[in-house]
Amino acid sequence: MTGRAYPLFDIARLILQKPERYAVRFTVKKSGEGKPVQPLFVCALDETLWLGEDEAIAHVLQKHFTTFYHAERTATEPPKGKYTFVAQCGMSGTILGPPNHHDYQNRLHKLHTERFARMPFDVYKARIRIVRDQEVVKKWVDEQSWKTEFACLNVPEALKLASREDVEQHFRAVHKDTIIKQADTHIVSGVAARGMRCNGLARLARELCDDQRRFPLQLATGLSQQFAQHGLQFFKVNKTVTHVSVARPHFLDLETTPVSDGVKRIVEYINAHPKCTRRKLMEALAPSPRQPIPIAPPVAEAGASESASAATEAVPKVAEPEPTPEQTAVIGDLHWLIHQGHVIEFANGAMDTAKRPLPRPPKPEPKTAAAHVETAPITTEEVPALVEGTERANADALPVAEPAAAEAALEESAPTMAEPSLPIPDEAPAAAESKP
Repeated sequence: MTGRAYPLFDIARLILQKPERYAVRFTVKKSGEGKPVQPLFVCALDETLWLGEDEAIAHVLQKHFTTFYHAERTATEPPKGKYTFVAQCGMSGTILGPPNHHDYQNRLHKLHTERFARMPFDVYKARIRIVRDQEVVKKWVDEQSWKTEFACLNVPEALKLASREDVEQHFRAVHKDTIIKQADTHIVSGVAARGMRCNGLARLARELCDDQRRFPLQLATGLSQQFAQHGLQFFKVNKTVTHVSVARPHFLDLETTPVSDGVKRIVEYINAHPKCTRRKLMEALAPSPRQPIPIAPPVAEAGASESASAATEAVPKVAEPEPTPEQTAVIGDLHWLIHQGHVIEFANGAMDTAKRPLPRPPKPEPKTAAAHVETAPITTEEVPALVEGTERANADALPVAEPAAAEAALEESAPTMAEPSLPIPDEAPAAAESKP
């Protein structure tokens, strides 16, 4: 609406400043057979993106567990026997129970698989410590006095599962195909791309954004396509910086184009004051009338603070003056010039006029074909005539004199003649034999 010209890459960097202004598109690469090299999995509950199906399932069971299952704890008989010590993980503090308990090995392997799978099992097992504190032992006994079952939700038949392993198997069999789907292309918002839980995709999105901040070519290409659909035009300043505006620069020749006096004054002023602003143009061509400055009433010394605040409130606020008819005419003419491309108003407020285009160099005329000259070797029959004709021409060029003088001059001029390229045959006349 303002008609200002903005650098295209500055707009791209402006969008990259805040993640809510852009989105990130993830697309898989496919092999020659048409299969994705690295598949993508989308969780339909929160539109999160994952590189593996197991990661997506673990995410659903962690963040959306209550949507599908309900944990129920019921009291049960405490473990029989007297326990004086228990085993405890030295890194997480998880109580595993007495080493001689029937469920100890299962709990040990499960904790290693879920939290410390990268560590060798023997190394992890060496980190287990024996604790003889009665409070820790009592805590484990209390935990074993309760049984946890998981009731399935959103299923036609009521079903209870005994462990988390059973829950995961049930989810894979019943809900996986509906909740987790494979996708070739997926778009996430910039905010979601910053908070992605998949480490590989989060790193990829971060590298992409950092690369675009250095040189936003990909984003600028997408912006140019959208701007072109809205009818905006592109041009380069100094043949380097691409700008986008409502019109391309179009030179206005005041000598050949009939325009109004207001338009002519604007163009002449901008030509005389390059990089001037709209305010300076208005002050020069249609200045605003001076407004009277309101004067605050005098303030008494007693109660200076209260009186000062009251006096400040009593001062009337000066409203923005409405444009005069002259200013309205200048604004209208300037709007027409900008939208026609005769005047360019840049994003920083500086204005300039479209320059006269340079004359195109004339096209070079097509070269005419050179005369075709054929050469042929000289035959032996032509050599005597050629030599004789050359001697006759030289003799004719000499001045008329006595026979003896002419013969002497002919002998002196003979060495300067060009010799033929072929040997002289034996049948040549005597004049040819006397040539050196």
